[in-house]
Amino acid sequence: MSEKYKLSLTWPPYLKKKKKKKKKKNKKKNKNKKNKNKKNKNKNKTKKKNKKTKKKKKKKKKKKKTKKKKKKKKKKKEMKKREKKKKDKQKNRRKK
Repeated sequence: MSEKYKLSLTWPPYLKKKKKKKKKKNKKKNKNKKNKNKKNKNKNKTKKKNKKTKKKKKKKKKKKKTKKKKKKKKKKKEMKKREKKKKDKQKNRRKK
């Protein structure tokens, strides 16, 4: 190995660290990408198998909607409570 090449590997020191970090980051990214692809592949396989279960999935979606409605109802109730509190406070102020 030439002297120049050896130097390029070790100099400047701060760059060397950066390179290492970048390598590590890329490694992680690639790993994540691989896993994602794997998951998607498996998903597609199961999709092909479970064409019958599509109806069940639709039912689940409906449940989610009701959850939203419940949340809305809860929010409305809380708002009403708050309004009532405000009114009561005002009333009390007037009484004083």
